[in-house]
Amino acid sequence: MSAIAERLSTDTPRPAPRASDMPTCPICADSLVAAEGSAFSADGELSYLWSCETCGYGFVTRHAVKTFVCY
Repeated sequence: MSAIAERLSTDTPRPAPRASDMPTCPICADSLVAAEGSAFSADGELSYLWSCETCGYGFVTRHAVKTFVCY
């Protein structure tokens, strides 16, 4: 009778990069999935409007956009 061994990975799985960056509501700590809106400003800033479906709290997150130059 032959034995079959299964090798299990010791690496811990990492969450998807976008899933780990999703905000939570600062009032009720519920996870937010999608922004209601977004805007790009002339100074290179990206803003997202978030609204919690559980408690109704709304807030804005702002992110600086990196500029890439190709040669």
